Amino acid sequence: MATGFAQHAELDALTEACNIGMAHAATALSQLMGKGVAIQAPRLQVVEGPEICASLCDEPVRALHLQILGNVRGSIVILLKEADARRMLELLLGGGESAGPLNEMEVSTLKEVGNILASACLNALGLLLKMTLLPSVPTLVSGEAAQVLPLVVDRSCGKEPVFMVDTVFSICDTFCGGSLFLMPAPDSIPAMMSALK
Repeated sequence: MATGFAQHAELDALTEACNIGMAHAATALSQLMGKGVAIQAPRLQVVEGPEICASLCDEPVRALHLQILGNVRGSIVILLKEADARRMLELLLGGGESAGPLNEMEVSTLKEVGNILASACLNALGLLLKMTLLPSVPTLVSGEAAQVLPLVVDRSCGKEPVFMVDTVFSICDTFCGGSLFLMPAPDSIPAMMSALK
């Protein structure tokens, strides 16, 4: 666990922003898919890059990677274990779970989910910080966590802190887990912390 990075009040404010963002994302996903989507209140913690890799080992994952544009620079990674990603696609698109490569519609759907989650989170965070934050177009990277994470977590070998948001999606009363990693660029962190004080 990274320490000395933010005070409890600052983390509480970020957690509240994440709660608001996830609630907005659930509404957007419900409207897009025509299905009831709920997102449980996320748990936010501050970790360091190596802790992320160690927690997943050789799990197969799907990672959606987006750049943060605007007053704060950095990146967002939305990480889904393979089983959760396929369960989410089954629920959103209908039909049974497949074991083969994702088709074009499935890839597009996962990217749209990533875009909605990142946009909602950044909108809520931007309101909190009184800054403009926008996501780039997402890219999807798949494979075992040990290979995927160094490609998308740009501080996997460093000591810079990462905001990790663990959350659970409920789609038509079926649960899927996921994690969102908010990684502000090192030179953006002081401005974020100052705005939170």
